[in-house]
Amino acid sequence: MQEKHVSHSLDEQEWILEPLCFPERPAAEIGSFSHDDAEVVTCMFCSHSNPLLEKDLLLKHLVLEHKLVIADVKLIADFPRYMQYWKKRISEQPITDFCSVIKTNAQGPVEKQEHYFLLCDVLPEDRVLREELQQKRLEEILEQQQRERDDNSFQRICMFCNEEFTGNRSSLLNHMAREHSFSMGLPDNIVYCVEFLDHLQRKLDNLQCLYCEKTFRDKTTLKDHMRKKQHRRINANNHEYDRFYIINYLELGKTWEEVQSEDDREMVENEEDDWSDWQAHPMCAVCLFCEQQSESMDQIYTHMEILACLLPDLRFYQQVKLVNYIRREIHHCRCYGCQEKFGSKAEVIHHVMDAGHVMQLPETSTWDQPQYYFPTYENDALLCVLSDSDSESEDHGRGGDIPVIAEDISNLRALKQTSVLNHLLKDTGCPS
Repeated sequence: MQEKHVSHSLDEQEWILEPLCFPERPAAEIGSFSHDDAEVVTCMFCSHSNPLLEKDLLLKHLVLEHKLVIADVKLIADFPRYMQYWKKRISEQPITDFCSVIKTNAQGPVEKQEHYFLLCDVLPEDRVLREELQQKRLEEILEQQQRERDDNSFQRICMFCNEEFTGNRSSLLNHMAREHSFSMGLPDNIVYCVEFLDHLQRKLDNLQCLYCEKTFRDKTTLKDHMRKKQHRRINANNHEYDRFYIINYLELGKTWEEVQSEDDREMVENEEDDWSDWQAHPMCAVCLFCEQQSESMDQIYTHMEILACLLPDLRFYQQVKLVNYIRREIHHCRCYGCQEKFGSKAEVIHHVMDAGHVMQLPETSTWDQPQYYFPTYENDALLCVLSDSDSESEDHGRGGDIPVIAEDISNLRALKQTSVLNHLLKDTGCPS
């Protein structure tokens, strides 16, 4: 068993380098606006490099070879420049001057302990760098947009009626909105307009609807579909389009939906604020074993009866860790009961059910670990609706593992004479 474990290469280890989210709330691709995905990014410690499009491979290299984790990579406006900056700084000073050091297996033998380094914007220098890169990126985008607004050499044929337009890009965009009810947005809100139009034209040439993105057998069928279904607009949920709108570059770490929803008018103080119409956004808990979602714990218990058998005997934080453990194992396509590996999530779920491994949990020490305090999926609402199963028994005096320290009453007379409460009672004329 020991030899088998040692024989695994580092490349076979499983890593989650970016936050995971369930499909209903995809993580925003804030860091995907680079205009040249073919640009090569070099490791800050060695000569290893990857194209920007393969950034995840470089992040994996940093973790495996150099034990370095970069926090919130998606919020870095210009990753190549970020790496260049820290490559220079780390060549000048030890990495421990910049990074938090995390020791793994702290309670275990010294030979099995490893030190990882976390580079994040808690460090003022890193925060300033990220803000400067964001500001620089915004300036570049605004300059690009201004060039496009001033360019009168624009020449293009409408993708819907083959009418040719020359001069300023706004003439074509306004024509498509007015004559074909197809609006890409206001011309002044768009950047990389030619590339945007090329992208849309390729979709139409491939007989793909711009809104639902379904493919059709010929151009006539596609045209009829877009007209009848009112699909003459782009899919706002397709993050490929984010880089073409100025609003996505405005603030570090914010999506266009967040910026657009903000009210920039002055806030007027009102002493009689009425919150009676406030409604919380319903949470949808996702089943551990399928895509089923429910807005209440009763519904999820009804759907996933096995959860009622797994959780009730556990304390709240044990429930949290068990759910996160099962989520992580299934994410890695591995049965949490027998550790058998599969090619897809569907296969492992089928195996868990058929083999009867739903209730076959490993030793408590396997999943009752601090690392499973952290959610496998950032938007896992199931964690928010768990209940503390032993709260009632604790209320009745069980107390769990909470230590009770007895009061020292060995010198009760001296304690009463020096008590602050005793002096207060005398001051108020009350009998002690």
